[in-house]
Amino acid sequence: MARIRTLDVLAPVAATVVATGSITARFRTEAIDLARAEGLGRATLVHRIVELDRIDDEVLVAGGERFHAPRLLPESGELTALAFGAATLGRALPERVSALFAERRMSLGLALDAIGNLMLLEASRLLQDAVMAAVRRAGLTMAGELRPGDPGLALEAQAAVVRLSGAATAGLGVTASSALHPAKSTTVVYGVGRDLPAVGWSRCDDCRSRPTCRVVREAALPVPA
Repeated sequence: MARIRTLDVLAPVAATVVATGSITARFRTEAIDLARAEGLGRATLVHRIVELDRIDDEVLVAGGERFHAPRLLPESGELTALAFGAATLGRALPERVSALFAERRMSLGLALDAIGNLMLLEASRLLQDAVMAAVRRAGLTMAGELRPGDPGLALEAQAAVVRLSGAATAGLGVTASSALHPAKSTTVVYGVGRDLPAVGWSRCDDCRSRPTCRVVREAALPVPA
């Protein structure tokens, strides 16, 4: 059975300290106020652990679906399951952004869209925490993270990931081109098993945007003592 939760993801984003005094900062504040006033700051998370049916060479078979994901095969330990997860901000925020553009309030629309991206990132982090907690409760370990469209997991796997995560209960769907809708949504697959070692790779390793990625830069910053 899929586990589903709805959590506040606006508060952590709003609490982030940014430089003040600029036009960008002013629209950011307006966007946060709008999201708070209209209840746009919550994300729905859903996840499910599915036991492997079998492993066919580099193909992982779970829930009747086949995933060519050799990166998830561990160097030691035993891969016994896959954890499928999804997070979405729902339809209201993208629709509000579109409405702002239709009203020719482009700057506020862009600011709200940017806040939505940050909220989705926060939702993704919370989803990972939730999956990890479920894996630990089951007495298992988790290692390796892939998302449809990453190097190592084809975008065409999107529909299967949505189905196995139970994301339809959160209102997620997949288009004919394997895009998620609502737009501010994400899916993920984790390796689960017994005594899995830490992986030496990241889904970001082969990304063309890695050299300029803000998320990568922030992750490399030292943590204050």
